[in-house]
Amino acid sequence: MTSEALTLDARQRAMLDEMGVKLFWWRQPEPLEAPAPEAPAARAEPAIAAEAPARAAPAAAAPAPAPAPAPVAQRTPAAAAHGAAVLAEAPRRLGGDPAAAQGGWLIVADMPPALDGRHGDPFDGDAGRLLHNMLNALQLHGGALPVHLMRTHRGVASGQPGSPQPIGEVLAESAAALAPRVLLAMGPLAAQSLLQSSEPLGKLRGRAVPMDLPGLPALPVVASYHPAYLLRNPADKARAWADLCLAAEQVSAGRPDA
Repeated sequence: MTSEALTLDARQRAMLDEMGVKLFWWRQPEPLEAPAPEAPAARAEPAIAAEAPARAAPAAAAPAPAPAPAPVAQRTPAAAAHGAAVLAEAPRRLGGDPAAAQGGWLIVADMPPALDGRHGDPFDGDAGRLLHNMLNALQLHGGALPVHLMRTHRGVASGQPGSPQPIGEVLAESAAALAPRVLLAMGPLAAQSLLQSSEPLGKLRGRAVPMDLPGLPALPVVASYHPAYLLRNPADKARAWADLCLAAEQVSAGRPDA
């Protein structure tokens, strides 16, 4: 038996071994040639590595749109915000002869408190009595020179006939109809409105300031204290009297027979 005949496979050797036959001389089977291991599939690492920078560096994001500005409240003048304007009533004649309607005084005074002449006759109460006394001291109640009183205050014009209207409209109509020789502004609202100034009354008084009205000659304006103020501050009565005398000088200077 050749060595080639004794070539046994693993199964045959196992059967002989089970039967107690010990064979030490058989030829070991040549191992089958194992197929060469396949080369591992090319990993996509290079591609991944190439893409990694692209992932690591994200594309530049578009700039975020600027937030829309918050709506700005419309700003409005204080008078308009409160619905208030400087209004005036039609002037009323104070004593004297109703026929003598032109060439005298036009007093523009702040509206007194509710219990002191806001309703009814102008300047009822202590403030009214003080005003009449001041006019009597100037001998203005004799009727030679008419005195008209126009009250002013803040409010909303209703547009009804005879109701308070903006002071500029009432003043233009009254000056054209009454042809006064002087305007006496009594109180801060009246003085600041006529003189178009925001200065305090203490700085506006003591001088005559000409005011131009459409179609009318320049009209001197003299500012002074309100009678209600003088009741609370009697020390200023001397200054108020000086203002009245200054206003009387303007009337005398404008009279043809002066």
